[in-house]
Amino acid sequence: MATDAQVLALPMPQPNDAGAATVRDYLVKLLVELWHQDEMFSGKRPFGNSGCQYYLYLPLIVAGFVPGVLDEDGYIDNVDDKRADAMIISAIRSLGESA
Repeated sequence: MATDAQVLALPMPQPNDAGAATVRDYLVKLLVELWHQDEMFSGKRPFGNSGCQYYLYLPLIVAGFVPGVLDEDGYIDNVDDKRADAMIISAIRSLGESA
């Protein structure tokens, strides 16, 4: 199983709506966007488009950390979203741990 540090270091697919280089970068930009948008923040479309979870699922699948299938265009056809969600939530929580 992947460590939180490994998950956070995964490269993000390019391009992505946040312009993030890694999963860590994406999560930080997401939190900053939440802060800036305040009550206008859209959890469904935080960077203008829906599917922000799938941006994070893709690197997990590509790295082999979660089972999933990509279609011929590289989009997610199937993913173990429960396992992927658990890994992302664990990685998020690890950001709050002191080094």
